[in-house]
Amino acid sequence: MLLSLIYLIAISAEAMTGALAAGKRRMDLFGVVIIACVTALGGGSLRDIVLGHYPLGWVRHPEYLAYTVGAALAATFLAKRLQRLRRAFLWLDALGLIAFTLIGCAIAREAGHAPAIVVIAGMLTGAFGGVLRDVLCNEIPLVFQRELYAVIALLTGVAYLLLLRLGVAENATVLICLGGGFAARLLAIRYEWEMPKFVLP
Repeated sequence: MLLSLIYLIAISAEAMTGALAAGKRRMDLFGVVIIACVTALGGGSLRDIVLGHYPLGWVRHPEYLAYTVGAALAATFLAKRLQRLRRAFLWLDALGLIAFTLIGCAIAREAGHAPAIVVIAGMLTGAFGGVLRDVLCNEIPLVFQRELYAVIALLTGVAYLLLLRLGVAENATVLICLGGGFAARLLAIRYEWEMPKFVLP
């Protein structure tokens, strides 16, 4: 139940980041909706393909498309207000990153996969929708060139498994990791924590 609620929050947040990114590229409403759906549902789709988990989540639950489209259209109406909030785009993206990471980990764990696969599945679910969003908007993906991003998703997945291994209840584990991962991402943005870059002279 808790993960289902978090999933709805996550797809809404990521759909809004997709809509805002599309708006910066002056796309029409069809483009806004497509970018929003790819952002919100792309990571989970990749995870399901990699794990052989069919049908894909949004195919099994088409109502997720309605949530995504609704959030995207809401973002178009709230865009001016959202633009006044510093880093609103990054905050929404941070929430989606951590929430999707936990959902991906939970699905892979329930399917009986090894811990390493669970963590990777979480990272793919959390980060890949944003990668698709940025690529389709002709930008270098955040995951490749900004503050710690995929690394935080990986650490969140590791923390999720460790807490469960220590006997912490699943709902408590999810809430702890959601809060901790979100805080870590915001700190990375605030203090510009980055991975070492490869720069040719």
